[in-house]
Amino acid sequence: MALGAAALAIALFSTMDALMKGLSLQIGAYNALLWRTMAGALLGGAVFAIRRQAWPAPFVLRVHLARGLLSSLMAILFFWGLTWVPMAQAIALAFIAPLIALYLAALFLKEKIERRAILASLLGFAGVLVILWGQGQADLGPKALLGSLAILASACLYAGNIVLMRHQAQMAGPVEVAFFISAIMSLCFLLVAPWLAVPPAAAHVPAILCAALLAFVSLMVFAWAYARAQAQHLAPLEYTGFVWAALFGWLFFAEPVRPFTLVGAAMIVAACLAAARSTPASELHGEGL
Repeated sequence: MALGAAALAIALFSTMDALMKGLSLQIGAYNALLWRTMAGALLGGAVFAIRRQAWPAPFVLRVHLARGLLSSLMAILFFWGLTWVPMAQAIALAFIAPLIALYLAALFLKEKIERRAILASLLGFAGVLVILWGQGQADLGPKALLGSLAILASACLYAGNIVLMRHQAQMAGPVEVAFFISAIMSLCFLLVAPWLAVPPAAAHVPAILCAALLAFVSLMVFAWAYARAQAQHLAPLEYTGFVWAALFGWLFFAEPVRPFTLVGAAMIVAACLAAARSTPASELHGEGL
């Protein structure tokens, strides 16, 4: 059930990504994220209040805050990059995150990284270079390169998110996790609202509400799954996102999946699976943090 829930969450997130790419192209990545997270926070706050859930303890609140801040920066980098990069390519580049998570987990847990994991990292990095080389061959323009670099930076932050995700899910329920992530992200984006915020047109409101609902539900489903299974068992399901990204990119944005993207994605996936097989479970799901 946990595996099925994680697969469902990824499908919902991928659908939300497609909606957010459309909104980002129309109103900008910042405004798309601002209004989506605010709608999600209002929805989550209502559910949180109706369920009369207790306010989290201070140490749990610190974990919510850490993941919310991380998610804010991660999201703005990813969705800005997504406006310039095909969806399938963006998701393929983001696959580097589990490899980076190995190094972050080793850093925080003081555990030695195995030689096999280092070799797997080199294979994954080579996969990224293949995708970027294919991008150059396709002549997508300088903005596409900047977008790819933004997505790679987002993937580095997502690696920290992977380490935090299971830790958070073991301390808080799905509704609490989804509500606080949305609320903290909203507060982060509101800090620059006086300079950047633009009220959305009525035509954009349905897509914003739909994206907020998809994000909120997927966060809850993810939290439910990660509370019941180790990250090392759920992480490989992230790769199903490539199928959804390729499908939605082709359907909604007429984006072809280029051979270099397929080859690079396959190299990164193989590297992640090899590293997961050779790495102790504690490094993957952040026990002891």
